[in-house]
Amino acid sequence: MYTLNENYLKLPGSYLFSEIAKKVAAYQEAHSDADIIRLGIGDVTQPLCKAVIDELHKAVDEMASADTFKGYAPDLGYEFLRHAMAQNDYRDRGCDIADDEIFISDGAKSDSANIQEIFGADVRLAVCDPVYPVYVDSNVMAGRCGDYDDKTGMWSNVIYMPCTADNGFVPQLPTKTPDLIYLCFPNNPTGEVITKDELQKWVDYANKVGAVIIYDAAYEAYITDPSIPHSIYECEGARTCAIELRSFSKNAGFTGLRLGATIIPHDIVVAKTAIGKENVELHSLWARRHGTKYNGAPYIVQRAGYACYSEEGKAQIKEQVATYMKNAHYIKNGLKEAGYTVYGGENSPYVWLKTPDDMTSWEFFDMLLEKAGVVGTPGSGFGPSGEHYFRLTAFGSYENSVKAIERIKNMK
Repeated sequence: MYTLNENYLKLPGSYLFSEIAKKVAAYQEAHSDADIIRLGIGDVTQPLCKAVIDELHKAVDEMASADTFKGYAPDLGYEFLRHAMAQNDYRDRGCDIADDEIFISDGAKSDSANIQEIFGADVRLAVCDPVYPVYVDSNVMAGRCGDYDDKTGMWSNVIYMPCTADNGFVPQLPTKTPDLIYLCFPNNPTGEVITKDELQKWVDYANKVGAVIIYDAAYEAYITDPSIPHSIYECEGARTCAIELRSFSKNAGFTGLRLGATIIPHDIVVAKTAIGKENVELHSLWARRHGTKYNGAPYIVQRAGYACYSEEGKAQIKEQVATYMKNAHYIKNGLKEAGYTVYGGENSPYVWLKTPDDMTSWEFFDMLLEKAGVVGTPGSGFGPSGEHYFRLTAFGSYENSVKAIERIKNMK
């Protein structure tokens, strides 16, 4: 008789956004004529920019000829894309990242879930609270997180770093020493950012205690403040302790194409392992994992990613980001006018609001759906410190953003 990976059975309920989808579907079935505005899941709505579309068409035509047809992609990704990323996202910003330290994938969500596979079963992780659920859930599936407490919403073997209004939504160095530290800035869900000086503290800390930082930079394209770092590699010493995740989903609208990258410098080295191996690079482990379990993002999609770094692509993507940020500013200012306490929305497409009258985040979800026909994301789904908060995204249309705020203002 086969057995199960019972760590899956420890996961409470269903995945956050699956639960939201079920609730919305039930409401829609009961109110077939309801005009629902979805500002919950962080899915983009603008079409791909012209530079990307043009490159896609060219790549499709290449696949129609034996001379230019492409099959499996190289393990790390095509050199043209890795070089463009290394040059534009890193070296042009003064970050020392080589082409072969970039691994192309089908998205940051996959990589953020899979990166834990190269670490030992006994490592202890520290996460911001609230936090993107995949970081914790993937480690639960691997058996690292201990037992779940229904009352506190916490796992016994996870170090939680509260990010609240009291500390500006920036985590403080933990009192217990972790092995893996998950950081995401601009932050999902709070929409807040971290200064370079604050981020440097984390790099220094990780190097001091021998921890690895998993740094999710999926929303860096939304940073408008020039003093805010776009990459952890802007910090001195990050090459010896930090792995960075990148995504094309939100900056270039690739949620339907799927493309991302993980950056692992050769300098992150384990001097000696438990089985006696010396000077083992994490880069080599991820390369082995990548080559064994993954056949690469499609050539067509990687060509589309390459178009994002053309002069036309950069300009067009910048316009798209500006459109979403226009939505974010409208949502944030509208909520403030309505009397809500609001955060984020300045260097991020997410707006994080305090629920009124001490309502739970799911109570506010239900009220917003019933009275305004607006869908958002309950903060408690991101961790215990997310309770009494709520996330709205700016990825809808401007018209729907305006309509949603008007409905919220008129709720009775």
